[in-house]
Amino acid sequence: MRKSNVFIIVLSLIFTALPLVFAQTPPQPRQEQRADESFDTKVDKPAYKKNGPKVLFDEAHNNFHTTSGRYKPFADLMTHDGYQITPNKEKFSAAVLKAYRVLVISNAQGAPRTEPFEAWSNPAFTAAECDAVRDWVKAGGSLFLIADHEPNGSANQILGSRFDIDMSKSYTIDDQNCDKETNNGAFIIYTRESGRLADHAVTRGRNTSEQVNRIIAFTGQSLKGPPASIPFLKLADSAQNTMPPYGSNPFVSAAGRAQGIALKFGKGRAIFLGEAAMMSAQVTPQGMLFGMNRSGIDNRQLALNIMHWLSGLLN
Repeated sequence: MRKSNVFIIVLSLIFTALPLVFAQTPPQPRQEQRADESFDTKVDKPAYKKNGPKVLFDEAHNNFHTTSGRYKPFADLMTHDGYQITPNKEKFSAAVLKAYRVLVISNAQGAPRTEPFEAWSNPAFTAAECDAVRDWVKAGGSLFLIADHEPNGSANQILGSRFDIDMSKSYTIDDQNCDKETNNGAFIIYTRESGRLADHAVTRGRNTSEQVNRIIAFTGQSLKGPPASIPFLKLADSAQNTMPPYGSNPFVSAAGRAQGIALKFGKGRAIFLGEAAMMSAQVTPQGMLFGMNRSGIDNRQLALNIMHWLSGLLN
């Protein structure tokens, strides 16, 4: 068994909403990660001082992350940067989307967490909703779609496919490019020096003070975009996709895939992330910090840069 696998098994109990699906047994109540209330979301120089872009944050599709829950630090950070955040409670349609500049979706699922097998096997969105989002982006809207390890890949593939995004629908690990502090192969590191944190507007920012140099992704899946897309979080050839129970399922190469992709689509733009916690600021019951609140990384700046690119501040 790989050295990281034991830790990943433990981590899956923390990071996934459905930890016992793999064992085919009913889920049991447990403590989970929560938003880090001590994380500083203030922005010294907001991108928008007034009348900032309107952002629709999806909460209508059994989302694991919401503006009042685990993604509150993200929502608060963007509010302090001048964005106008509105939680979404409706199915997607042209009428729902037309008033907004950016749509954010994080870990939508196919059913409530109380129905684990349905959450695993059902798509999070209807075909009509996916068509509405695609057409809205093509006409000039901006989509930020975040879907990490299973069951989220399966639930979100229906929408990703509208943009020719392939989701591995698994877990991605890389023992050779992981966080050495935890020695966890699923905590994948991306650096500018390695070339896997690729040059793009979202990694450059508007000036040198906004340049992103080091990112950690905290247990996700891998993605593959169309030829016109830009993979800015590029997985190394040593990265692999797998599924628990570890040791029973094969490891499949994730070479040529990514955990962050940028795409210009018609008149609009889209960002796809294969890992959700990197844009959060969370803490486990044991006190472990993960997300933008982790020291020594630039995840906070990447979150701001992504929204700046989606709202048109960055080219």
